[in-house]
Amino acid sequence: MQLEDYFDFQRPDDIRVKGTRIGIETILYDFIHRARTPEQIAQTYPSLNLEQVYATILYYLHNKEAVSNYIADWLEWSHQQLKAQELNPSPSAIRLRKLRAERELVEKV
Repeated sequence: MQLEDYFDFQRPDDIRVKGTRIGIETILYDFIHRARTPEQIAQTYPSLNLEQVYATILYYLHNKEAVSNYIADWLEWSHQQLKAQELNPSPSAIRLRKLRAERELVEKV
């Protein structure tokens, strides 16, 4: 089995662990930015096994420049989406913000 066999390369900006809906960015963000161990990551995502987590980390280490660019692009996209949500919140988000503000007012009294 080759390392690439662990993944579904759906698009250049969408690489997922084969047999799951989990993108490699999810695992690698936990590993790189949250300093979580492979064991912790595998416990967090029930559809992953430890072998898949290690394969993702190994894939990153073997393709560090390309995968680092992939993650940077994903982070940039995520930040853009967050800004868009803040500028155009859904009706549900507006309602939750209103309820939170009302609750905070009641707690202050």
